[in-house]
Amino acid sequence: MIPKSFIQDLLNRLDIVDVIERYLPLKKAGANFVACCPFHNEKSPSFTVSQSKQFYHCFGCGAHGTAIGFVMEHAGMGYVEAVEDLARNIGVAVPQEASNVPQHKVAPDLYDLMQTATRYYRDQLKQSQRAIEYLKKRGLSGEVAARFGIGYAPDAWQNLISAVTNYQDPSLVETGLVVEGEGDKRYDRFRDRIMFPIVNVRGQVIGFGGRVLDKGEPKYLNSPETPLFEKGHELYGLFQAQKSIRAQQRVVVVEGYMDVVALAQHGVEYAVATLGTATTPFHVQKLLRLSEQVVFCFDGDKAGQKAAWRALENSLPQLVDGKRIGFLFLPEEHDPDTYIREFGTEAFESELDNSLPLSGYLLRELTSQIDLHTQEGRSALLQKAQPLLTAITAPTTALLLRKEVATLAGVTQAELEALYVIKPIAPMQRAAPLKAKRSTPSGLRTLLRCLVMLPELARELPSDWHGEGTEGAAIAALADWLRESADETSTAAMIQHFQGTAYEGALAQAQGDVLQWGDDFNVEAEFAGTIAKLHAESRKAELEVLHARGLNSLNEQERARYLQLVQRG
Repeated sequence: MIPKSFIQDLLNRLDIVDVIERYLPLKKAGANFVACCPFHNEKSPSFTVSQSKQFYHCFGCGAHGTAIGFVMEHAGMGYVEAVEDLARNIGVAVPQEASNVPQHKVAPDLYDLMQTATRYYRDQLKQSQRAIEYLKKRGLSGEVAARFGIGYAPDAWQNLISAVTNYQDPSLVETGLVVEGEGDKRYDRFRDRIMFPIVNVRGQVIGFGGRVLDKGEPKYLNSPETPLFEKGHELYGLFQAQKSIRAQQRVVVVEGYMDVVALAQHGVEYAVATLGTATTPFHVQKLLRLSEQVVFCFDGDKAGQKAAWRALENSLPQLVDGKRIGFLFLPEEHDPDTYIREFGTEAFESELDNSLPLSGYLLRELTSQIDLHTQEGRSALLQKAQPLLTAITAPTTALLLRKEVATLAGVTQAELEALYVIKPIAPMQRAAPLKAKRSTPSGLRTLLRCLVMLPELARELPSDWHGEGTEGAAIAALADWLRESADETSTAAMIQHFQGTAYEGALAQAQGDVLQWGDDFNVEAEFAGTIAKLHAESRKAELEVLHARGLNSLNEQERARYLQLVQRG
C-alpha cells in the first residue's frame, strides 16, 4: 500500500499544469489555464486548470480532480499506476507500507526485451509472403498492421536465438517469450503465428497474442501471467484506441485481437478486446473512466452468451449513474470482423446504437425461464435477482432496477428492500449538537468554497459546528479530516482524499465556483464574515423558537438563554 503521507507529498511536488500539458496544450487565461476538454467534445474551452490550487475542473461536463485523477482519467490508469507514473516522471521512488500482498518490481530491461522481440517479429512478417497474404486475405492494410505492431513468429523452435544476445537469459522465461522444458531445454513459446503485441497505457509492450494462420489449436495463444502482464488488468488495443474512445465517448469490447484490428481497418477505432480471460471488474472500471458508453459485442452462440453474462455480473458493482453499458449479440454465423466486412461500418455502428441496455439484458435473462403468473415463479425471480441487485452501488440505477423487479414480482419496493435487507438511503449528517442551528444554503456554499480555497480554515470551526444538507455534511467531513491530517494540507490533497466519497459532488461544485474568485480574493475575510453571519442566523432562529414557546413556559436555564439572546440582538 502507498502511504497517504507520500500522496500528499507527491501532490505538493507536482505542478498540475506540467502534468496536463504532457497530454494536451493549455492556454493562459488570467490566473488559470484553459483548454478544450479532453473528456467531452466541445468547440469553446471550458476545461480550466488552477495552478495555485492544483486542480482541474470542466464547466462543460463536470470532470474534476488532481494531477493523479487526470492521469487516471486521461490515460485509463489505475490509482497505483497513476501514482507510480507521476512519481517516476519527477524522479521519486514510491514507498510501500507493510502489506501481506507481495510487491513485484519490474526491471526496465524486461520492457527492452519485449521491444526487441516486437521488432524481430515485425521484421519476420516482412519476409514471410505466406503471413502477408494471410493478413491481406483478412482485409488488413499495411498501415493498420504497422499501427498495431503486428508481426510473425516463424515456424521454428528457437527463432529468438537470432534476436537476443543470450538465449539462456532468465528474462526470456520471465517474460513468457521462451518456455523451459525438461533438462533445461528451451524453445520459443510462439511459433508459426501472427503476433499481436499487447501494449499498456504507457505504450510499452507487456505481452503477445499469437494467432494460427491455418487450422490449429489453440487458435489464440497468449503470453502467460508475468511481472509485466496481468490479463485481468489489461485490454488489447486500448493504447491505440484511447484517442477515438475519448472523441466518440464510446468503447466496444470484442472477443478477439483480429476483431479489434478489423474494426479499426473499417474506421471503428474505439474497439478493445479482453486477453483470453473473462471481462473483469477492473476492465469495466477502466473503460467507464474513459467513456460514457461501453458496449460488449459477443457472438450469439452459447460461449458468447456465457461471456456476456459474466461481463454483466462483473459490471454491476462498477456501474455509474448516467453512464451506459450495452450488449450486442451478432448473428451466430458472424463475429465483428466478418460482420463489418460483409455489411460495412455504418451497419455495424447502427447495431451498436441499438444495443440492448444492461438493465434490459438483466431483466430479460432473469425472466426468460420463469413463469411470472405463478407464485413460485415470482419467488424464483426475487431469489435470482437478489445477488445481482444488491451488487449495484450506483444509487439511481439500483433504485430503478429494484422498482422494476418489485413490479414484476408483484411486491412493493419497500417489501423487496426489506426482503433483501436494504436500508433506505438517508442523508449523511453528523449527530445534531445541543443547540439547534439553521443556516441558509447560500451561507454553507460560501463556507465550503472558502474551505476548498484554504482547507486549513476548517480548524477554526467551532467544535460543535453543524450544518444541514450536502454542503453541511461535506464541511463536517472536511473538518474531521483536518483534525486527523498533517499540519500542512493542500487543496489538491483534500480533493484527492475525498475522491470517490459521498462528498465528492459538493466539493466538485465548490471547485468550479472558486475558480471564478481569482487568486487575489480575500478568503480569510470571506470565511470570517460567513461564520459571523451563520452564528447570527443561528441565534435568531433559536430566539424565535424560545419566543414562540412563551416566556412563562420556559425553565430557568431557557429563560437565561432567552435574555442573553435578546441582549446580544
